[in-house]
Amino acid sequence: MARLRGIVIDCARPAATARFWAAALDGCAVAPYDDAELARLRAQGVAGPEDDPTVLVEPPRAGGARLWCRLAPEPKRGKNRPRLDLGRVDPEAETGRLTTLGATVRARREDHWVPAAPRG
Repeated sequence: MARLRGIVIDCARPAATARFWAAALDGCAVAPYDDAELARLRAQGVAGPEDDPTVLVEPPRAGGARLWCRLAPEPKRGKNRPRLDLGRVDPEAETGRLTTLGATVRARREDHWVPAAPRG
């Protein structure tokens, strides 16, 4: 049986999108850049982490699904990109926390709300 290894989000600003999701998801963090990774980026003509076309958000536990934020060279067309359903005991508090991070509320329902992550 297969298991989920990762989720890829195509976006216009991978570093900013990765920072948002790392802050939004409990225990996750943007993968650190060591000297070898920075050298690899420079060899590809990438100035640094802010311009990295593929940024990794690491899960809180080994074996958890990784979240990749990948540069989409073309503008978004049509239906939204993948949506992550987040669970929280206090939805109102979570709404406040995520809007502080830059999300917006697209719609409110009786038992949930529909956020939009910051453009990126």
